[in-house]
Amino acid sequence: MTTLIIPGLNDEEQELRDIASFVKNVGVEVPWHVSQFYPTYQLSDRPPTPKATIRRAREIGLEEGLRYVYEGNVSGEGGENTYCYACGALLIERFGLALVRNHLKDGKCPECGAQIDGAGL
Repeated sequence: MTTLIIPGLNDEEQELRDIASFVKNVGVEVPWHVSQFYPTYQLSDRPPTPKATIRRAREIGLEEGLRYVYEGNVSGEGGENTYCYACGALLIERFGLALVRNHLKDGKCPECGAQIDGAGL
């Protein structure tokens, strides 16, 4: 699932918690992408989403129990990587949408052995 976070429209902490809770009800293994807004076309009166807001949205998703939360439209800062939900080990390194390195071993975390949802299907 993807949420485009727009300043002044859906960037309040409680609203982000509510969205994360909704995603969790669908399944803790469902990836949630929190994406940075850039003003364009018919919604040009809002500023770009601050990176700090995107980072906080990711933290909220993890606090709410989601296993895989990604920062969208913010490349090279680690929010696009996949980490083990059990031990926090770096599993898949990305730069933007490009794969840099896959550390998974047979669909499992190489550090703790947790089965990673969707891996090896």
